Amino acid sequence: MGIIGWIVLGLFAGGIAKILLPGRDPGGLIGTTLIGVAGAFVGGWLSARFLDRPVQNHFFDLYTWGAAIAGSLVLLVGYRVLFGNSRD
Repeated sequence: MGIIGWIVLGLFAGGIAKILLPGRDPGGLIGTTLIGVAGAFVGGWLSARFLDRPVQNHFFDLYTWGAAIAGSLVLLVGYRVLFGNSRD
């Protein structure tokens, strides 16, 4: 999967994470994409490290999407813990 694939996966994973955890977070489309791409890496690492199941390198693999969304949720929760839940 190329860099464009990771960006698209990150955009959708970050968007789904924000839908599952609604709130007023700064960042918009770029922030959502960055959280999603980083979340894809975090989710893949957590999956390989703790579940002993590395993600596949295929864009349409359901497990890759699940790991990316889970990683995005972890990062979004961490962001909210560190910086607050909403803008002032």
